[in-house]
Amino acid sequence: MEGILYEVKKVVVGQDNFLERVMVAMLAQGHLLVEGVPGLAKTLTVKTLAQAVHGQFKRIQFTPDLVPADLVGTRIYSQKSGEFSTALGPVFTNLLLADEINRAPAKVQSALLEVMQERQVTIAGVSHKVPEPFLVMATQNPIETEGTYPLPEAQVDRFMMKVLVGYPSEEEEFVIVQRVTGASIAVAAVADTGQLAALQKACRAVYVDPSLVQYAVKLVSLGRDPVRGGLPSLAPLLAFGASPRATIGLVEGARAMAMLRGRRYALPEDLIDLVPDVLRHRLVLSYEALAEGLTADGLIHRMLDHLPAPAKPLAHAEGA
Repeated sequence: MEGILYEVKKVVVGQDNFLERVMVAMLAQGHLLVEGVPGLAKTLTVKTLAQAVHGQFKRIQFTPDLVPADLVGTRIYSQKSGEFSTALGPVFTNLLLADEINRAPAKVQSALLEVMQERQVTIAGVSHKVPEPFLVMATQNPIETEGTYPLPEAQVDRFMMKVLVGYPSEEEEFVIVQRVTGASIAVAAVADTGQLAALQKACRAVYVDPSLVQYAVKLVSLGRDPVRGGLPSLAPLLAFGASPRATIGLVEGARAMAMLRGRRYALPEDLIDLVPDVLRHRLVLSYEALAEGLTADGLIHRMLDHLPAPAKPLAHAEGA
């Protein structure tokens, strides 16, 4: 994973938080929703990543005139043979970039539901498995809301994390300009999809203490019922909490984060670092909260402050 990150960093400047989340998503076999203004290397990151892991990469530019068949594929009739054949769509790849996903209508966004959860596509009653590993990274632009369609809640819940990408610092932008205007940089394939699948399997073996799982459960439950969780001031600000997918995402993400940090067991900080990314798109704020100009991130920090993290399990004995 360090080798993959090194190759990506040859091309992508800064964005350490974003790159770390991409790595976590790859190890935990989750999907990523990325929000940021244009020109922040979102597409470049996924393309470079595909080169580094020697995987297939496809990009779909979402537009209002897109239809579901443009994503998953369709049946084609051959006049010569008089038979139907199946043409598979661009979702059959290892790394799929859904660019500006909120520009397409809901029926197209819903076409991704099955493939993101089941890792398969059904065309004319026949199921087709997508290649392993399979990662969807969708981007959306927060500044141009005209001609966009909000993502359905069922679609948003399929994304393990929502990552916010910000502008680079002046020093980083200086390096970006130098790299883009200089000689092109070759990215070497340091791993293949088989090795990545083995890493994903190893990630599942990372130990997560039951107290840490309990902490994740309490945190997600607090968003669903703040009164029962002892934080009644949050109740009028939240319309809906997160689903059990959020709890699973926190535990799987903590595993991946621990592995990236060179440990075979997860610590509370591994999980806490990912809480805003896993919960921010799943909490539905009430009209009252929106009227007050509150954000999901602000409410998540209040939840984290209210709920103390468990003691560090296995911090003293790595071999346990």
